[in-house]
Amino acid sequence: MTIRKNFIFDDKTAKHLEEIAKIEGKTQTTVTKEAIETKYKEIKQKKRLQAFEAFVGSAPKGTLTTLNVKEMQKKRALNG
Repeated sequence: MTIRKNFIFDDKTAKHLEEIAKIEGKTQTTVTKEAIETKYKEIKQKKRLQAFEAFVGSAPKGTLTTLNVKEMQKKRALNG
């Protein structure tokens, strides 16, 4: 998917982008794309961590420590 947008950066940011692209031997578009993807991964990880912490916080204390994968597999097999 291609989206055409005009981004307006201040001079300092534009020069930084240009310099990074030269140093890495990439286009400014590629550098921008990689920066966005990196930031998005951070956001996604934070959301997952928050969801996990909410899940752990909602379980009664001690329940998650007694989980046994083999036992869970046996129960699933027996229950169909």
